[in-house]
Amino acid sequence: MVNAAQEKLAVATAHVLIIVQNLPVPLDRRVWLECQALVARGYEVSVICPKGPGDPGRQQLSGVRIYKYRPAPQASGVLGYLLEFVYCWIRTALLANRVWRDRPFSIMQACNPPDTYWLLARIWRRRGVRFVFDQHDLNPELFLSRFGTPTSLSGRAQLAALRWLEKQTYAAADRVISTNESYRKVAITRGGMDPDAVTVVRSGPDTSVMRPVRPHEPAEVAPGSGEKSRRHTLAYLGIMGPQDGVDTVLEVMEELVHRRGRTDVDAVLMGFGDCLEDLKRRCTELGLDDVVTFTGRAGSALIAKHLSSAAIGLCPDLKTPLNDVSTMNKTMEYMAYALPSVSFDLVETRVSAEDSALFVPSGDVAAFTDAVETLLDDPELRVELALRARERAAKVLDWGPQSAAYVSVYDSMCAIQQTTTAVDGFEYVDLDDPDALRQFVLTRGPLTT
Repeated sequence: MVNAAQEKLAVATAHVLIIVQNLPVPLDRRVWLECQALVARGYEVSVICPKGPGDPGRQQLSGVRIYKYRPAPQASGVLGYLLEFVYCWIRTALLANRVWRDRPFSIMQACNPPDTYWLLARIWRRRGVRFVFDQHDLNPELFLSRFGTPTSLSGRAQLAALRWLEKQTYAAADRVISTNESYRKVAITRGGMDPDAVTVVRSGPDTSVMRPVRPHEPAEVAPGSGEKSRRHTLAYLGIMGPQDGVDTVLEVMEELVHRRGRTDVDAVLMGFGDCLEDLKRRCTELGLDDVVTFTGRAGSALIAKHLSSAAIGLCPDLKTPLNDVSTMNKTMEYMAYALPSVSFDLVETRVSAEDSALFVPSGDVAAFTDAVETLLDDPELRVELALRARERAAKVLDWGPQSAAYVSVYDSMCAIQQTTTAVDGFEYVDLDDPDALRQFVLTRGPLTT
């Protein structure tokens, strides 16, 4: 049995190194929440990631030591991506040595994409470092979603390489963290992982922070003018890559404004990605520049401002091998801000939103536009879906229980028992153990002889 003092010492001596290549930290919300959960539990945490604009090479934020490297040049083509992966891997490997010199670590966590850090994990295993694979994406499905089933020798070779890298990552992992049950099933069936070694940790929002805010300056309307205070805003938040379907937002806006003649709607698109500049050009071609705003990379304050003032959140991701089984952060973030949404019908998006969103067949832009217009013209329905969304986000999807599941992975690896907290010398009854609770109830009160 581990007593409280031993547990505190065990946690204090555990240092976790987290590797992420896709986004800088703390911009990567999931990774940052993971860092904060570990720090709150008493772990030491270091992160290796690329720099964002204006970021220093090293910084310490909220108890997390962050080591950053200059990002690779924009990749293009197979050779470009290969060079990017090699460059990032080498920079990460060098920084891992620096982290070790500052303070040896006992666990390494790698967040994909890409699936390349299993080799680094194997190298560090010789020093007793264990490996956690935090799987954010299914890279073979990502390839199929972007390029379809390959017919050329080159395409088949690329897909085979992605599957091999994924297999090696599973094989190197002591534990796997999956973002949903669909990903967990892949880890068990395709990855051959022991079900007990795979834990679902959803990318739930911290609903104590992600919540509606009131505007600083309410819009003014001339008394008796009969005009609305502002247009209804449609919001998109997320990455703008080929697989994200953001062009659908522009098609919906064109239909609403130019074909259906609506003058009471605009759109704000928050995020960045490979398709951002193409989307801006397409917006101009469609004559939508006066009703569509691109914010680029959006921080928490800007997100709060726009999602609090928007009328509808948009989830334009098409049904693809990847999207269908992926949990969309944007959906849950809309819900945290009490924002009803419209989405193409995807398996995991239904799991997240349930009855707080309207779903239409994938790729049916007319149906998507009809659903948007239905919400625009029915304020009572907007309110109903908004209340459902916020309630589900706070009670079911919130990061709180996800954080506990995440930390439990590390506690189990460090042989630290989950204990209940004592207050004023008393120990809480374990409410999750029916037998213990039953025994407590039976023994409460006067003893019988």
